[in-house]
Amino acid sequence: MIKVIVVGATGWVGRELVKAVSAATDLELAGAVARSAAGEDAGIAAGMPALGVTVTASLDEALAAPADVVVDYTKPHVVKGHALAAVGAGRHVIVGTSGLSAADYAEIDAAARAAGRGVIAAGNFSITASLLKRFATIAARHIPDVEIIDYASAKKPDTPSGTGRELGEILSKVRLAGTAKPVGELGGIQETRGGAVNDGGIAVQVHSVRMPSYILSAEAIFGLPDERLTIRHDAGASAAPYVGGTLLAVRKVGGQVGLVRGIDHLID
Repeated sequence: MIKVIVVGATGWVGRELVKAVSAATDLELAGAVARSAAGEDAGIAAGMPALGVTVTASLDEALAAPADVVVDYTKPHVVKGHALAAVGAGRHVIVGTSGLSAADYAEIDAAARAAGRGVIAAGNFSITASLLKRFATIAARHIPDVEIIDYASAKKPDTPSGTGRELGEILSKVRLAGTAKPVGELGGIQETRGGAVNDGGIAVQVHSVRMPSYILSAEAIFGLPDERLTIRHDAGASAAPYVGGTLLAVRKVGGQVGLVRGIDHLID
């Protein structure tokens, strides 16, 4: 039985995770963290019958109870601290919150390796979003020109989204040199060419759209003379796509040491 702490237990995904963990025969809800619902039963706070687990206001309080995995769906400004605290307390970690930088991930990786714990982080735990990364990685090895468009709601606090950032980082490692004129050589308003995302390779331009009616979408556009390929992921209003991938990560993270970005390797 894998004992799980859900941080952000009353959030959009967190509520559904509380329900899914409590329903799984191989998982047990060991703790729930949500400042707004502190002192309540985690089941009641998630809109279901009582579970006998009290919501705490902080992760530190939840870590006082035995647990194997901490799942964090909170905010970008607190998730790194949560991840470091959890691995420091001997827990494996699932990071479902986007907005962390490459330097943040490097720090978390170093801490996890030092503690002998595993961390799986993804800007999007949906299976279809993971397949977008997989298919786009294949295309980038054959088509030199690629750019990413990242769509999200008007209220999303980070840009690009975790999906767009991760996609740009992984494509930068494998892509070929493109034919577009370098941004630094352009006249006019250079910012309209998007932001350069790079993780040790050739940067990929990422364009973020933020407006009502979007939930979360990302597309990789590849171009060759007289032909174009678009690979796109669109998310709906339900949190269900993220729950399945998160639980897959919960079940697999115990076999990891250090940080793994994305769930692509878990799908196989």
